[in-house]
Amino acid sequence: MNYYYNPLDEACKNITGGIPRMTELTLRIIGKLSGEGDFSAPTCTLVLFKDGEAEQRLPMKPLNGGFEIALRFYRCGLYFYRFELDGRGFGCGKMRRGEFSDTPNCWQITVYESYYKTPDWFKGGIMYQIFPDRFYKSGNCPIPDHKILRSDWGGIPRYQPNEYGKILNNDFFGGNLNGIREKLPYLKELGVTAIYLNPIFEAYSNHRYDTGDYMKIDPLLGTAEDFDRLIAEAKNCGIGIILDGVFNHTGDDSRYFNRYGRYPELGAYQSKNSPYSDWYHFREFPEGYDSWWGIATLPSVNENSESYQDFILGNNGVLENWIGHGIMGWRLDVADEIPDFFLTMLRKTVKSANSDAVIIGEVWEDASNKIAYSVRRRYLQGNELDSVMNYPLKDAIINYMLTGNTTVLREVMFQLIDNYPKQTLDSLMNILGTHDTPRILTVLGNQTCESREEMANARLSDDAKRRAKEKLKMATLLQFTLPGVPCIYYGDENGMEGYRDPFCRRCYNWEHRDEELLRHYRKLGEMREHKFKEVFENGTYCEIFADQSCLVFKRSSISKSVYVFVNNSGSKYNVTFPGKYLEHLTGTSFNERLEIQPFSYGLLEKIN
Repeated sequence: MNYYYNPLDEACKNITGGIPRMTELTLRIIGKLSGEGDFSAPTCTLVLFKDGEAEQRLPMKPLNGGFEIALRFYRCGLYFYRFELDGRGFGCGKMRRGEFSDTPNCWQITVYESYYKTPDWFKGGIMYQIFPDRFYKSGNCPIPDHKILRSDWGGIPRYQPNEYGKILNNDFFGGNLNGIREKLPYLKELGVTAIYLNPIFEAYSNHRYDTGDYMKIDPLLGTAEDFDRLIAEAKNCGIGIILDGVFNHTGDDSRYFNRYGRYPELGAYQSKNSPYSDWYHFREFPEGYDSWWGIATLPSVNENSESYQDFILGNNGVLENWIGHGIMGWRLDVADEIPDFFLTMLRKTVKSANSDAVIIGEVWEDASNKIAYSVRRRYLQGNELDSVMNYPLKDAIINYMLTGNTTVLREVMFQLIDNYPKQTLDSLMNILGTHDTPRILTVLGNQTCESREEMANARLSDDAKRRAKEKLKMATLLQFTLPGVPCIYYGDENGMEGYRDPFCRRCYNWEHRDEELLRHYRKLGEMREHKFKEVFENGTYCEIFADQSCLVFKRSSISKSVYVFVNNSGSKYNVTFPGKYLEHLTGTSFNERLEIQPFSYGLLEKIN
């Protein structure tokens, strides 16, 4: 007898992905005759344990040559399981399917609160990430003496340390809120429904992750009135604004720490009598303080401080204030370093102010089972995050583009679908690059640089850029059609290049328009936001065909289905699709049999 188990097959697990607390879950192992004299294993045991607790061994009921068991989980958390068939271990193998092993791996069950919901408006849409200083400049804003305003829009950001060995990040190109507002029609053409802004609050540096004043828009970006106007006009375009919440640390040059005395308040660095003194932890006052990753300009915040909690989370605090301006969510910087209790309180505040506001965490790994600083996190169990940045998928897509091998991509997709609640899966922030990573076109160009000087001036050759663009088109098709919400990093749609920070943060080149890439992105936006929105906002995922180089999958809602294929190899494939189909990227149609050409990709809809 052969035995089959796949948690993504509803015949084996009646609920795909995470499950709500108190919901009945049925697990089935399917037995299949493999030859004369086959017989069923006389016993099957489910080996189940909650994270950090002892194993339970539960007998399974024989059923049609296989086995079945019904479970109900009364507590949220992670549970792990495997099977024993007639004393042999049967557990998680490649692609999450069952296989026999002396030391079988376990599958995971994520149990979340039954009331856990994520915002519907966000699903099925398209995000666009903007580094505000580098997107577009409209008019002029006042600049303080300690900042440098560049007149060479598009120049190389300063990257070399000064005479003291420090990189100051204090050169600004002048991109601002009014500039973003003027480009809303451009973003609307791309199908954008959410803009994620890197920090906009007053700060010393151009990246603004060193917050100076949480309640004030940085004057270089504009005024509160400019911000309100941006929100209002974006809303009229069907676009919600998401802000970057930097709540693990502040700047040392801030109203709260005030190391340089630029603010009128008595800062924590200046006196132990400061109203902000318990916001920070001093090992030896005033120089010996905890900071983010040891960076002295980013003193870490003590989230246990009731004063800090009240300031960020309380009535008329930072969260409520900006939600009151009309923002539609927060992306939380370094979520791994924000305690669970703080995230729980943050969610209550945000959802009380606007239940439709989305909360996205910066998490670089599988967020369902992440261990950070020796603590298993509870991000996706109903009381913390709605979504996370989908770095596992980013890395998997890039791996496929560079190797031509589907294995990692398929494994990551199975892992995400199996481990995440469906409402989280549909809300994942699907990225190919961000302000923290090299530009995707540069990555796909597969060019290497040893020094920062080489990185600063590196450009792909015309031939290398042409090849990289073709890979980018295939990569973006996956980004836009796999579960989650695609996020375009500003300028990727226009063929921008750049290695890691700060070279991935250069100014958008509005004088050069890569119309070929822009047409591709607009086409994907049209497919996602208009033609098949219901499919991509909460549709299911099913792998139809896969081998080492080619992948075909189906996305389905109740009333519609689309098929996506990618072939990153020099081979041809023939796939049978009964009926007549239209391939939307090229406008071609076919009957019954699709011949997938080498290095091709497409999106199919059945039309007859």
